[in-house]
Amino acid sequence: MTAGASIQQTALNAGREPLLSVRGVKTYYGNIIALKGVDMDVHEGEIVTLIGANGAGKSTLMMTIFGNPRAREGTITYAGRDITKMPTHEIAQLSIAQSPEGRRIFPRMTVFENLQMGASINGFAHFDQDLERVCTLFPRLKERLQQRGGTLSGGEQQMLAIARALMSRPKLLLLDEPSLGLAPLIVKQIFSIIKELNEKDGMTVFLVEQNAYHALKLAHRGYVMVTGNITMSGTGKELLEDPQVRAAYLEGGHH
Repeated sequence: MTAGASIQQTALNAGREPLLSVRGVKTYYGNIIALKGVDMDVHEGEIVTLIGANGAGKSTLMMTIFGNPRAREGTITYAGRDITKMPTHEIAQLSIAQSPEGRRIFPRMTVFENLQMGASINGFAHFDQDLERVCTLFPRLKERLQQRGGTLSGGEQQMLAIARALMSRPKLLLLDEPSLGLAPLIVKQIFSIIKELNEKDGMTVFLVEQNAYHALKLAHRGYVMVTGNITMSGTGKELLEDPQVRAAYLEGGHH
């Protein structure tokens, strides 16, 4: 994405209601405050990434958006609806899908059955078409449809977790650490698929990622989280070039 395009994207967003809006969100684990009043927006058609060190609260924010844990203060709105107090299964029916950290697939089910679980959210409305689509995106899965999820490699399990999320035809895809523990070549593949979903299908993506370099290169905009607070935001390019971000997250990183 060129700088011109991301400036254009920012101009497009001006005055538009964000698809996802998080305002003043505080989340606790017992008495420990994990999110300390987070504000962020994701507009339709954007890839937005959240970077930060391990334990900064990135995954907590993603899980809070999905209703588990609940935000104790603040509001989360999606497509103009307040979803702050909504149960997780109802949020999943609003065209939001999540691929959680740690590739939580169903290991004893086959690849095909895992994909069926994803499609069940929208009542298998376009099952054959969606199956064909994810098999085209992830040819490795096509070869392994009858294999148990638990016997796949780490990279294949990550592909399956994303493919399962796509089976519900989400408008907003939440991806939590898709590159975690994967070989650099597989990471490149996963990121190029995310880019394709955004550019060809217009899918909106919110990406939580420790691999700051890849994530910021891909994203239209990014946020930096430090111990439960958003400390910086900007276009992917601005954050990639920012000396503080470079020193904290990119020096000695895998490019």
